[in-house]
Amino acid sequence: MDTLKSAADTLFILIGAVMVLAMHAGFAFLELGTVRKKNQVNALVKILVDFAVSTIAYFFIGYKIAYGVQFFTGAEALAVNNGHELVRFFFLLTFAAAIPAIISGGIAERSRFNPQLAATFLLVGFVYPFFEGIVWNGHFGIQQWLTEVAGVPFHDFAGSVVVHAFGGWVALIAVVLLGARRGRYKDGRIAAHPPSNIPFLALGAWVLAVGWFGFNVMSAQTLDKISGLVAINSLMAMAGGTLSAWAVGRNDPGFTYNGPLAGLVAVCAGSDLMHPLGALATGVVAGVLFVYMFTKVQNKWRIDDVLGVWPLHGLCGAWGGIAAGIFGLKALGGLGGVSFFVQVAGTVFGIVVASVGGLIVYGTLRAVVGLRVSQEAEFNGADLSIHKISSTPERETNW
Repeated sequence: MDTLKSAADTLFILIGAVMVLAMHAGFAFLELGTVRKKNQVNALVKILVDFAVSTIAYFFIGYKIAYGVQFFTGAEALAVNNGHELVRFFFLLTFAAAIPAIISGGIAERSRFNPQLAATFLLVGFVYPFFEGIVWNGHFGIQQWLTEVAGVPFHDFAGSVVVHAFGGWVALIAVVLLGARRGRYKDGRIAAHPPSNIPFLALGAWVLAVGWFGFNVMSAQTLDKISGLVAINSLMAMAGGTLSAWAVGRNDPGFTYNGPLAGLVAVCAGSDLMHPLGALATGVVAGVLFVYMFTKVQNKWRIDDVLGVWPLHGLCGAWGGIAAGIFGLKALGGLGGVSFFVQVAGTVFGIVVASVGGLIVYGTLRAVVGLRVSQEAEFNGADLSIHKISSTPERETNW
């Protein structure tokens, strides 16, 4: 029976890892559909190579920092329990690799390729695992201290704060340090850059939404802890985010297709605790929050966050961390075991770690090697200037 359970758990978490891996295709197509045509190839290549760099950084450094596990032993030892620890690494890697995938959308169209790969290595190898280990592995006794003081630890079941808010706040730092795209804001006016391909944007959103059920449900990590409540709460938050973003965004397709993502970002933390109605409310608030703050960030504050990753992941993720402390309470139909004040404190702490880490990584890279492509390269587009090919080359060879 132990062998059967080990095999079932390994398969369970492997399916989750593959589903979240597929989400990275969603990140790629969401960015591809949003950026201008001259930067579409760059969006596709960047997400894939970022994932590969994340794999190396997390395998050799990050996983050890977060969980104290390393794989420098013989294959016989690694294969124990059907290789469950290896597959658990794969699953958690897909979460870690979401950090650079999130950042990619914010800094699109004007960032240099190799410095971003360096940032990916540093963030996934060192900065993200530091915070991940605190929340999900009890490092430095912070969770234990919160339990002693408030009776409960900080709760983030599937990463509203650990993954999404963290990535979104690092992205904000990177976007501000990088500066706006040339010509985006000029003489008091705003040059609109509408999405280049709505079908690809929609495809990216759908792939992300489907994969998210692996992201949330498989966060249980063992088959005996699987919960249909997590699945239905994810569904309700997705629906709430879609409808509120559609309504507030006045049927704009970009807002409509980011609405379900806003809801899913927000419900991650408390998806195992909330009543479905609480998850629905969480998603509704997230959809409104995204549309309102995306507009404000772009038009009022003039921060050129291309895909709106700070409102979507940074703010909706923070809202999700706090919402777990509201709708997770038994008084509001939840399962309990959470504290509103602990959730606020843990969320703020995550924002601080992400912001400081992002400032150190991107501030150092900007000072040492620079973050932006040249003015000419930006004008020509990343596809031609970096990859030497456009997404739809029309000229054939002459021989």
